[in-house]
Amino acid sequence: MIPIGGQVTTDSNEAQVPSLTWKLDFDRGKVVGKTDGFDAVKQAAYKILQTDRFAYLIYDANYGSEMAGLIGKSPLLVESELHRQIREALIEDDRIHDVSDMTISIEGDVASVVFTVVSIFGNFEGEVTTYV
Repeated sequence: MIPIGGQVTTDSNEAQVPSLTWKLDFDRGKVVGKTDGFDAVKQAAYKILQTDRFAYLIYDANYGSEMAGLIGKSPLLVESELHRQIREALIEDDRIHDVSDMTISIEGDVASVVFTVVSIFGNFEGEVTTYV
């Protein structure tokens, strides 16, 4: 995600990315203004989990998730890997401190995951559904 406005500041040796960014309407496939703070982090979390890691040159190797690689794997492996992959994908964003209270349910070839994202702007519930 390319932030707009503000400057990248450094604290110690760690860069802090500004939170102000384009607000996306995923249903209509349009940019509908700008968003910041809590809503920007919620949008970022959604976008991170919807983007396949390594699939797009615009993103570095730390952006996105690898859930597509779980298709056809055993349910026990899927559950363990979903927990790890979702947490690792989201905490790459420096505004997200933790992912907790994860509940995974697998029915047939679909896994549904509900979790709490702990961010610098507050906590929110995340949800992702993927084929396995």
